[in-house]
Amino acid sequence: MLIDPVTVAASAPNPEFKFAIVNQDSYGSERRDLNGGGYSLKINHTKLKDGERHYLQVLQDKDITDPYTAIVRRKTMSVSMSVSMPAGFTSTEGVNLIKALTDTLADLDVTPVKLLQWQS
Repeated sequence: MLIDPVTVAASAPNPEFKFAIVNQDSYGSERRDLNGGGYSLKINHTKLKDGERHYLQVLQDKDITDPYTAIVRRKTMSVSMSVSMPAGFTSTEGVNLIKALTDTLADLDVTPVKLLQWQS
């Protein structure tokens, strides 16, 4: 089990997240940021017939005003990652593959901004 709360160093505009448990069972947890901003973190683990899957999701809730009706509604944006690891792969290989993904996102030829601008 991860510590409670999990403090994550972040970058502007959020200097850190402090994710505290709001729900937990033997398959994962849901945590909310104690610093505000509407952020939450969900982690789930699943045993598969031939391996396992680990799922991580970061969400942000925000009140958004419809420009036509002026009705305010709570909306959620999310980013997630799923690691499906069939039997025969090692944890080290899984870590290396996750690092390959984060390195790709950090690369100046890719960047999250370019992905959100529909570049692929």
